Amino acid sequence: MLMSSNDAVAKLLYGPNEFRVLKAGNHVLCAVTGEPIPLDELRYWSAQRQEAYASPEAATKRLLGQA
Repeated sequence: MLMSSNDAVAKLLYGPNEFRVLKAGNHVLCAVTGEPIPLDELRYWSAQRQEAYASPEAATKRLLGQA
């Protein structure tokens, strides 16, 4: 059975103001919680670490070294 790109984890290149899709998919995983984040809901990421975050709280935890 072939997996649809709609069910796949996307690979992104995170920039300071936007991200670019390198591999098609419909979501990424939060680097802190592992929670899937639909691409159309992705608002928080680190261009330096190349990671996505599900919420501002998750991003803050990573920034403070708590995750």
